[in-house]
Amino acid sequence: MAEVESKYAYAKKSAWDQFTEDQIEKSYHFAEEYKQFLAIVKTEREATQHIIKLASERGKQHYSNRNKEVAIVIPGTHHLSEGVRIVIAHIDSPRLDLKQRPLFEDTESHVALLETHYYGGIKKYHWVTIPLALHGVIVKKNGETLTINIGEKPGDPIFAVPDLLPHLSREIQDYKKLNEAIKGEHLDIVIGSKPIKGEFKEKIKAAILEKLHTDYGIVEEDFISAEIEAVPAFPPRDLGFDRSLIAAYGQDDRVCAFTALKAILDITEPIHHTAITLFVDKEEIGSEGNTTAQVTTFLRSILRSIDPTVDIDDIMLKSKVISADVNAAVTPNYNEVFELKNASSLGYGVVMSKYTGHGGKYSAHDATAEFVGEIRTMLNTAKIPWQTAELGKVDKGGGGTVAKYYSRLGMEVIDLGPAVLSMHSPYEVTSKADVYAAYLAYHRFLSGKT
Repeated sequence: MAEVESKYAYAKKSAWDQFTEDQIEKSYHFAEEYKQFLAIVKTEREATQHIIKLASERGKQHYSNRNKEVAIVIPGTHHLSEGVRIVIAHIDSPRLDLKQRPLFEDTESHVALLETHYYGGIKKYHWVTIPLALHGVIVKKNGETLTINIGEKPGDPIFAVPDLLPHLSREIQDYKKLNEAIKGEHLDIVIGSKPIKGEFKEKIKAAILEKLHTDYGIVEEDFISAEIEAVPAFPPRDLGFDRSLIAAYGQDDRVCAFTALKAILDITEPIHHTAITLFVDKEEIGSEGNTTAQVTTFLRSILRSIDPTVDIDDIMLKSKVISADVNAAVTPNYNEVFELKNASSLGYGVVMSKYTGHGGKYSAHDATAEFVGEIRTMLNTAKIPWQTAELGKVDKGGGGTVAKYYSRLGMEVIDLGPAVLSMHSPYEVTSKADVYAAYLAYHRFLSGKT
């Protein structure tokens, strides 16, 4: 006799099985717009500019902070004193930042390079021998700000970090731990090799400086007042014969940024509670800085601009927040680091994470059972595919999000976002079904339909 599950048992279900054929078609269509977003938004500044552009086109109220943090607001019919609904996502991703004095010539290998300082949690060996593009801004000596985007267009040059050939790497790399084989100080980017004619001490560096001044009007000192990021030059692509997956750089956390953006832009009917989507910087380095979730001055100023008479602390206590951030998908070949009953899988819907942190839930936010129940009911009522997960087995690692910073203000907060395969790599992977489920969840939450 065949064994069957108790009718009271719980098992997570594939989003593909739960979606109708119409929803599956919509998820594929939604993914095309998402890939276009990923192709043009590879830094926090570019994300901010694009978000402002779309908000302006749709006539949505928006606020910006230092070109690295932005919020969109839709006023509700209820007074602010009854609280607001916030979806917050971060728009920075791991990368290589140029140092302030990056340019040098290696006189032994006869190439010019740019020195970098890696940003966020990366595996350094991922970043060698891949095509890189340079994005950012340079504030020139005369005060002019120059925007840089080189390496994305078909005719652009690309840049790369060199690696040692296997014939010579045995002693210097092969027998070392992965995190020691490639040193942070060795993540220097090759940018040229052609020397200038004439009597110069460093002819290749001199040629590069001549080229930079001719093309962009900059001198070497201008690098000191610049923010230039080296990011993968890979375009977003469909992955798999069935095209069910998306491979692209920066999906942590721009998958949540895009879905949250679309969710609030698509609100057309009156809502009860004021809805806010907040896009912040520097999450990948602990939310340190004046454009981050940890500094709530920006949010407070937005609330005061809506109503100068409100008690901000009282609003916070009555507000509800989705920390829109991703979780780690179970990774083929490495299942042993996941506690599979409590791990997220690609294609099983948006991931609800009650808590994050590491070890004994250190540096974590832990959502209340009541708020978990509210979000669970919202998802079930709307038939939005979802799953629940934590980040790996206990004591195997862990991670954090911005949730803890907003819970400290007295808000109800929970992490909710898609699962990501190969997280923090130059080419992360998501499921189209999960991306669309995240959009549906954020839209319903901001609309007040919990």
